[in-house]
Amino acid sequence: MNVEYLRYARAVARTGSFSAAARECRVSQPSLSKGIAQLEGALSGKLFDRSSRGVSPTPFGEQILPLITAAVNSVDALAAAARELTTQARRVIRLGVSPLIDPGLVAKAFAVSRELLPERSLMLRQANMLTLREALLGDELDVVLIPAIERIPGCEQRTVYREPVVVLRPPARDADRAFGGPVTLDSLANDPLILVPDECGLTSFTVGLFADSGKTLHRYPGEAASYGVLEEWSQLGLGAALLPVSKLTDSTRLAHELHHHDQPVLISYEAAWRTGSRAHAELTRLVDALAGARP
Repeated sequence: MNVEYLRYARAVARTGSFSAAARECRVSQPSLSKGIAQLEGALSGKLFDRSSRGVSPTPFGEQILPLITAAVNSVDALAAAARELTTQARRVIRLGVSPLIDPGLVAKAFAVSRELLPERSLMLRQANMLTLREALLGDELDVVLIPAIERIPGCEQRTVYREPVVVLRPPARDADRAFGGPVTLDSLANDPLILVPDECGLTSFTVGLFADSGKTLHRYPGEAASYGVLEEWSQLGLGAALLPVSKLTDSTRLAHELHHHDQPVLISYEAAWRTGSRAHAELTRLVDALAGARP
């Protein structure tokens, strides 16, 4: 029984889509479909039904898919244990961070690591959210610091820090407001909002914020490449932009705290680490200490 085909089935069950599962597994959709078909032949039963509403498990699949997930997790745990026992990996804690993370939080992670685990060094890797997620699940990273916007299967996640979100508005709009005064989410309803590519977590946070609040998000049709470009384009009058306060690159520009229901809007960051990691106890201590510290 091909382990990769088991991974394909787990991905389809998790995503509810053959195309999304193919992207997750980094194979073509025909290859994934062929692998699922061969797995169904080996199991003598059909795992999924396809319809206009999407993909759903068959009654046979509902019974078998949890066993497939458990089998793949066991294989991954076996491979991870073997790697740790035959290499010097336990000397290093591999920390992944989203570009959105406050640099002060990263500095605190280094300080906490030196204090709690002086026998181990911290190796840092910055990457987009998808790469960090895959590296964590693939045992290429031990723990990641990311915006709290999604659940990662097989992992523990804990909020370690929150910071205010600020609004950068076109100069013409700022002229009518008190210097640095708060801006409400309601008042942004008619402003085009400039966004960045959905890689660091900021766009997912922004879209989720508007959706959870029942507000309509009017996206600027273009897309900024960086946080600095967000600031520049807002100054050009192209629209408003949201940023965590730690990501402001020009402290001389006017930024307003974002409020909703008379409370500041905060973005949360969390640590995520695998439940089955051999260093689980050490990583839990590290995250607990980091949650008690502040940048």
